[in-house]
Amino acid sequence: MTLESNLARLLREGHFAVTAEVGPPKGASADPLLQKAAALKGYVDAVNVTDCQTAVVRLSSIAAAVHLKAAGLEPVVQMTGRDRNRIAIQSDLLGAYSLGVRNLLCLTGDHQRFGNHPEARGVFDLDSIQMVAMVRRLGDPGEFLCGEPIRGERPRFFVGAVENPFAGPLEMRVRRLEKKIEAGAEFIQTQCVFDLERFRRFMAMVREHGLHRRGRILAGVTPLKSVRMARFMRDQVAGITIPDEVLARLENAADPAAAGVSLCVEQISELRKIEGVAGVHIMAIAWEQIVPEIVRRAGLYPRPAQ
Repeated sequence: MTLESNLARLLREGHFAVTAEVGPPKGASADPLLQKAAALKGYVDAVNVTDCQTAVVRLSSIAAAVHLKAAGLEPVVQMTGRDRNRIAIQSDLLGAYSLGVRNLLCLTGDHQRFGNHPEARGVFDLDSIQMVAMVRRLGDPGEFLCGEPIRGERPRFFVGAVENPFAGPLEMRVRRLEKKIEAGAEFIQTQCVFDLERFRRFMAMVREHGLHRRGRILAGVTPLKSVRMARFMRDQVAGITIPDEVLARLENAADPAAAGVSLCVEQISELRKIEGVAGVHIMAIAWEQIVPEIVRRAGLYPRPAQ
């Protein structure tokens, strides 16, 4: 029996959604993952499970999602096209759906040269837009990419994609977002927002095209734990813009971590005022235990019941 995901229901009903993100461990034990789950339970509506993020080998995102589901959290499985061709992707998606996974985030994937196996061969059979279209086709009309019909239950995922409002011209980013929504993306998670003015301009263009009515936009936020982290993200992570005033605030703070949390809470408050923003995606990198404090201080707790 097909069941609607909790995240899909909350967004459909107009609730302001809160999602978080966890990276599976670099080992076969689920204990580190379950420790993160214990911190997040009750404070978020769903949890992204990264798929070998930055091309570093980790526990399977699908296996990790099953562990999180057993721990009482609703997973959002990330699926990249870097490591799989269309046969493997469709097979893995059938398996994930059979295990109770209902939310899927489609990504092209970080290039393998950035990871711990730079000599690996990238697959990149499908990009994220093509993958979104394929996943929607699996659910309706219920056929594989080759056109062969699915036998038995169709995997009807709540399908998401990502967008970066800070990489390249805004017009190009909005057009790319439109392509993903036209392909069938039902929700969008953005890169972490530090430059609120640029994000407001991005959202104004999103509204001009009516895209906020066709796909739910979840704005990404990241609590900055230190000045070093902020500088690294500004200088080394492509597609992230951190304004000078944000960096100065951390540099002048007696407790940079506390200042980073306060800044994140303030950013959420501003994002909630922007028409078309349907929720926030909190990416607390290796700092998942801070998410409950952020959610409480942002006035987003308690969460709607599942």
